[in-house]
Amino acid sequence: MHEEINLYRNTKKTRNLLLYAIAISILLAIAVLYGIGTFDGVFKIKLSIISGAILVMMLVLTFKVFASIKDKSPLIHIDANGFSGRTTPVAKAFGRIEWQDVTNVQLQKVGGDTLVAVTIDNVDKYDGRVSKFLWKMAYDEQNSKLNIMYSASEIDIDANRLYDLFVSNWKK
Repeated sequence: MHEEINLYRNTKKTRNLLLYAIAISILLAIAVLYGIGTFDGVFKIKLSIISGAILVMMLVLTFKVFASIKDKSPLIHIDANGFSGRTTPVAKAFGRIEWQDVTNVQLQKVGGDTLVAVTIDNVDKYDGRVSKFLWKMAYDEQNSKLNIMYSASEIDIDANRLYDLFVSNWKK
């Protein structure tokens, strides 16, 4: 018999991520100030635009995390028929995935994080669920499959344990 598994936010991990994001935002703000010539009077357009754009994205993501920090619902839900997760923007947008459509589960290193990558067949079933931008991030044109990533960076378990949960539930 399958049990339902709900993985909730680990507030300590989330707090550490927020501190990291704030530190990066401060560095980006300094880069913007340097780019607009605050320190040396020389305007550097490329630096200003790039660091400003990244700063805006970081601030939006940071405020989204702040807004969701009081949410007590599970970030990942796994049951006998499928799973859903809200640990990455792509996973959140796709919503519930059925086990019957999963063809592979693996650990993948992305930047400083290890993610659980779930490969999904039956692409037509999931078409239209997400924006074109998020679809392009998930769709593997070579194999005509979707690759959706799930992070353990905000939940109570690590990436290896999350991977084990996905694999053991997929194979049942």
